[in-house]
Amino acid sequence: MFSFRRSAGVLAVISLLSFGALAQSTDSSSSTPAQEQPQAPAPAPSQQGQQTVQARIRARREARRAQAIHDAYSHMYEVFVGGGYQRFTPGPQLQRTTMYAWDVAITRYWSEKLGLTFDARGNYGTAFVGLNETSLTRPAISHYDFMVGPTYRFRMRPKYSLAGSVKGGVAMSNFASDTNKFGTAVLGLYPDGTTYAINASLIGEVNVAPNLSLRLAPEYMATGFGSTLQNDLGFTYGFVYRFGKQ
Repeated sequence: MFSFRRSAGVLAVISLLSFGALAQSTDSSSSTPAQEQPQAPAPAPSQQGQQTVQARIRARREARRAQAIHDAYSHMYEVFVGGGYQRFTPGPQLQRTTMYAWDVAITRYWSEKLGLTFDARGNYGTAFVGLNETSLTRPAISHYDFMVGPTYRFRMRPKYSLAGSVKGGVAMSNFASDTNKFGTAVLGLYPDGTTYAINASLIGEVNVAPNLSLRLAPEYMATGFGSTLQNDLGFTYGFVYRFGKQ
């Protein structure tokens, strides 16, 4: 009897211990997923290295581009020497004639974009005046322009630039020198005199070197010979040399 009771007690203790161990195992297994946090997979070392190399290449490319722009457009002075073409009206009733010009200009820059331009040019052509009481039908004419105004670069690239310029000044005519003293009125030309000159141009330049470029600049020119307004179109072309540092 005593042996039976002792055996039953041992079995009861073993059962309690087994139940407690099973419950603890169940709690641990159920709590583990809640405590664990999913982690994003780390990028492969090869991908990280490739991105870093590409970023360094882009940075070096941008640095070279910025340095090339600075080398080309950080000069203090710019000298332009070239020629010009203009369709000019020499008299109130005369047809337009072609004027060919020499043009010299110097620009003083205070930044890579903004400068002040001084421009001097001479324009030469032959006016067709038609039949008249003289024997002259194609007298040679000329006028000279002296202007000043701002120039602004609105696009700068290592190989080219675009700029705009507006200038004003005076124009002096020489229309009577080839009239054999008949005068300009007989031939229908504007009288000689000094008047205003207004110029607006779009300047395109292609860089040959950081301090040397080729220029082509379509332009509009307004003058007031004969107390009337002449609206003329043309262009200038030539070489630009830059020097000095801002």
